[in-house]
Amino acid sequence: MVEDLEYIETVKLYYSFLETEFGFRKGNEIVNGNAFYDVEFTDNERRISISYENIEDHLEVIVFMLQNGKMPDYDDKTKTLHLKQLIRLIMTKASKEEINLNAEYFTKYNAKNELERKLLKEAKELRLCLKHFNEIY
Repeated sequence: MVEDLEYIETVKLYYSFLETEFGFRKGNEIVNGNAFYDVEFTDNERRISISYENIEDHLEVIVFMLQNGKMPDYDDKTKTLHLKQLIRLIMTKASKEEINLNAEYFTKYNAKNELERKLLKEAKELRLCLKHFNEIY
């Protein structure tokens, strides 16, 4: 099991590009016992949720398109964008050089365990997606 503070600190480190490159602000940190952790980043139009279900060992990165500053209905597929669907759209737009440069950016991090490897993989994908986000949405 992953500890809550360990998860939150790792997310803040691996996803720091959200603040430094894309102007997001760190938002809520949600800890529900040792079962669920969520770290959110927000800008004026989007909220990004990086959540982990400890018992299920399930990591989920979701970009919510805010409507007048409010969260959309989770079931609204046009405003609740899962990273897995975004990366499929982006991969047709990103060049091989861009993909390689993006991967190089993350070489400064050393994942210590399987969850950190998952977080790092998702961070790489999210950064690439955000670079092309306006082309798609």
